[in-house]
Amino acid sequence: MKKTFLLMAITTAGISFGQGKLQYPQTKKGATVDVYFDTKVSDPYRWLEDDKSAETGAWVKAENEVTYAYLDKIPFRGELKKRMETLWNYEKIGAPSKEGKFTYYSKNNGLQNQSVVYRKDEKGKEEVFLDPNTFSKDGTTSLGGLDFSKDGNKAAYSISEGGSDWRKVIIIDAVSKKVLEDTLVDVKFSGISWLANEGFYYSSYDKPKGSELSAKTDQHKLYFHKLGTSQKDDKVIFGADKKRRYVGGYVTQDNRYLIITAANSTYGNELYIKDLTKPNSPIVTIVDNFDSDNGVIENEGSKLFIETDLNAPNKRVVTVDASNPKPENWKDFIKETKDILSPSTGAGYFFANYTKDAVSFVQQYDYSGKLVREIKLPAIGTAGGFSGKKEDKILYYSFANYTTPGSIYSLEPKSGKSEVYQKPKVDFKSEDYESKQVFYTSKDGTKVPMIITYKKGTKLDGKNPTILYGYGGFNISLTPSFSIANAVWMENGGVYAVANLRGGGEYGKKWHDAGTKLQKQNVFDDFIAAAEYLIAQKYTSSDYLAIRGGSNGGLLVGATMTQRPDLMKVALPAVGVMDMLRYNAFTAGAGWAFDYGTAQDNKEMFEYLKGYSPVHNVKQGTHYPATMVTTGDHDDRVVPAHSFKFASELQEKQTGENPVLIRIDVKAGHGAGKSVAATIQENVDIQAFTLYNMGFTSLPKK
Repeated sequence: MKKTFLLMAITTAGISFGQGKLQYPQTKKGATVDVYFDTKVSDPYRWLEDDKSAETGAWVKAENEVTYAYLDKIPFRGELKKRMETLWNYEKIGAPSKEGKFTYYSKNNGLQNQSVVYRKDEKGKEEVFLDPNTFSKDGTTSLGGLDFSKDGNKAAYSISEGGSDWRKVIIIDAVSKKVLEDTLVDVKFSGISWLANEGFYYSSYDKPKGSELSAKTDQHKLYFHKLGTSQKDDKVIFGADKKRRYVGGYVTQDNRYLIITAANSTYGNELYIKDLTKPNSPIVTIVDNFDSDNGVIENEGSKLFIETDLNAPNKRVVTVDASNPKPENWKDFIKETKDILSPSTGAGYFFANYTKDAVSFVQQYDYSGKLVREIKLPAIGTAGGFSGKKEDKILYYSFANYTTPGSIYSLEPKSGKSEVYQKPKVDFKSEDYESKQVFYTSKDGTKVPMIITYKKGTKLDGKNPTILYGYGGFNISLTPSFSIANAVWMENGGVYAVANLRGGGEYGKKWHDAGTKLQKQNVFDDFIAAAEYLIAQKYTSSDYLAIRGGSNGGLLVGATMTQRPDLMKVALPAVGVMDMLRYNAFTAGAGWAFDYGTAQDNKEMFEYLKGYSPVHNVKQGTHYPATMVTTGDHDDRVVPAHSFKFASELQEKQTGENPVLIRIDVKAGHGAGKSVAATIQENVDIQAFTLYNMGFTSLPKK
């Protein structure tokens, strides 16, 4: 691909609110042109990709001034925030974990920006172990992960600053809580897996040249950090000889094996094993290609238990001896079924957590492969957890759905006894709401599931404010979950609908593949059909419909609103992948090529991507819905330039008076670790913007 860079003309405009159409900062346009297969493609807002420039910083400030001036004039915004805070203000306690002589768990008193890690000793005395609220004055530094040595006497925890995916790792004496050595830096997309009490494995990239928030990072390496040594002396275990974008390593519970996974995209991985009981043992290949997803989930001596979708699109668990672990020697342990398997282990058992039409059911197996029982869940919804150490006597699992706040249950696997461990006290009357699963027909005749949740007795008159949410990518399943923000939305008469689009993982690999590369349009068609169903069944109408999604879901919203701007009143794309010709030029974006393909693949792929890329399909003189783009200036997963460019295109070409705003969180990233205060304010602003643009000047009657 040839590139031509020309000088950009610089123009600046003031900010004002007059009658009629909203006035935006006038974003300068450059003359940058790329050439793909003899096709010229202009990129006038290329300069916004430079996150380090003063010009980009000034643009962010100017856009935020317009956005917040608009939001400030919404008369019920303060009332909405008060209710959101009231509902959010309940104690949240995480499942406990025994490490050494202490039991650890997280707790949030309600409105703390970050949850606090507590522990109890053997006498039940409670104390604070780690309080992330003290990591920074403004609450923008969060706890990324916490892992303990085998004896529980040492711990390593990672922190994220400003929402970045780059992490620092701090090593402490877990008993005294004293820092043991220098902080590890520049760690990214990594777990922490201890080898006994000697040290731990972690993964990272070489620090990129240029901006660490946007420069490409595509050679991941696995390191071992030995306690008491400098990070510069950490040994590369895997990934130095050959480029792979995602490398991970973890140690089996018995400290016998190091398991290594290596991938170049978000689907498909190589699998390796190293015997840690033998000095200088070689790394042995189990799977040598990227055609399937594979991982060792347990071992019993040299017997390995591997989760895989090789020759099993819905996944299965197989066994093999570590002395000869190639796939031709695999034997079924938990066979593939028509439902999607997600296995886990704990307390000497296996748990097969199945997704059936986007909801959970769970079966328990012993180590011989015998079915012990089906775990009776509290209701229809999503269950997760069912994992722990082999020696644990009690395991914990979570359960939630769209009307039931997440609760934690304890399970005694030997007897099957299950009971409530922690049930939150939320000021929300779940019994007043209902969820209904429907199966609607997409453009090509495919049946797609959708769960619609609303207050009982809601009239289907086409006038209900409705949020339609979707994702449709990367084999990710949208299963029922509870959200305070959605609870407030429904309290105010709103309908909340979640469509399980192709590209997701709800029906296994075939469902995922049907929404990738040259079939990506299926995802948008599924979403459009979901909106048309809600309108046809009079849950809502185009005047009261908002579409929402984040990340790949932000792409979904961007593509849908540019293809069918007449279909919805409000569009809410968050941290979206909006420039489909250049997404692979930033951070780890090249790894998304399994789902998207790249503009460099071939002419057909380039033309297909350009055909739906939101940035390239905003048309002059079009009435687009009221739009609020949301992103974070420290998002190094989907760089904010995607959103910057899309908002600029919309602001320039929008016809009519529907506002196009971009709300840019400062010192925030892709979403993980965002403070409670910032999360509440973002949800308040999104709902206030949505209702206001549906014509409401006060909150709808409850």
